[in-house]
Amino acid sequence: MIHYLKPDKELGNVIPNIARMLEKNVIRFPNKIVYAEKINDKYNCISWVSFIDGVRNIATNLKTFGFEKGDKMMVYSPNRLEMLQLEMAVMAGGGVSVPIFAYFQKETVDLLVKHSDTKFIAVAGELQLNRLSKNIAVEKIFVFDNIQNSTHKNLIPFHELVKNPKGEKIALDFEAKPDDICLNMYTSGSTGIPKCVQLTHQNILSQQAGLENIWDLNENDRFLSYLPWHHSFGGIFERFSALYNGAAIYLESGYGKEPKKILENWKTVQPTLFFSVPLVYKLLIELCKSDKELEKTFFHPELKFIFTAAASLPKNISDEFENRGIPVMEGWGLTETSPCCTITDPKMKRETGIVGKPIPGVEIRIVDDGEIKVKGPNVMKGYYKNDEAN
Repeated sequence: MIHYLKPDKELGNVIPNIARMLEKNVIRFPNKIVYAEKINDKYNCISWVSFIDGVRNIATNLKTFGFEKGDKMMVYSPNRLEMLQLEMAVMAGGGVSVPIFAYFQKETVDLLVKHSDTKFIAVAGELQLNRLSKNIAVEKIFVFDNIQNSTHKNLIPFHELVKNPKGEKIALDFEAKPDDICLNMYTSGSTGIPKCVQLTHQNILSQQAGLENIWDLNENDRFLSYLPWHHSFGGIFERFSALYNGAAIYLESGYGKEPKKILENWKTVQPTLFFSVPLVYKLLIELCKSDKELEKTFFHPELKFIFTAAASLPKNISDEFENRGIPVMEGWGLTETSPCCTITDPKMKRETGIVGKPIPGVEIRIVDDGEIKVKGPNVMKGYYKNDEAN
């Protein structure tokens, strides 16, 4: 027997490309916070107007360094403002962003540079720069941090991209087709070359158009974010959920590694929603149980819901939220599906093992042997240079 699963609601209008999404939001929310990052232990916020001005500067200056439509930019860095603006400039400017894990060793970076056919690479700082081969086959290396000495001759400081360009700034690529590839994301891959998933504007934005019918996110929401952007859960699902709806992304300064640091930032930001994995929720709940004041701060009145994925959230942990009237949402998907396919109804009590119904636009078929087939505008264009897997 074959089981068919269809969404309860139809998919509405889908914004054709990321440039138009960004332009729409800078008009709607010019002075709202789009991103915040800790500098000297204090959150430094950037508005939509300033953010998009930087994106346009980068897109314009990239052209002077030879970056053309369809070119690839590998980004080898942990989450930070420079990475966010660069990726948006590349994707909204007609290029393809290729983010990779910030702490890959030299051999893996060499492998991915060669496999991806990237012409340009951006690195966070000295650690990443030292892991690049001296003869790395890229045209330019952009570096976010200030580097005093380097043997790389094609190194460009990132401030050269952000500065106000001479002459008129180019427009972003508002005519990019929905089916144009804008993001190449590598799966984790246990052996050999990881699969390179090619994703389009439509893949990413159709998902947000579908989710818009399920939850209530807006420009007043605050994300406390640590999920890495080289991975689909953080880089597509969480990040674009914020950007699409005009919500503010506050970078969690401990990158999710220290529960005490998360709660310290939580107290400052008072996030209205939180995306994480079960282990982190477990550690946070344990800390809150030992401190009543911390517990009160964590389960604050503005917290709309939490989202969990990657593994099953234990019932006793979800009960801690639901007993306080905070919905627990869960979903399922793959990098190849941009990534979300199903999501639970925030109005319904969570059931262990249930990952919800298909989001609008997505259809699922489950066959007797357990194979799950997905159809929808969120399904990737294909793996790069991997005909066998395709």
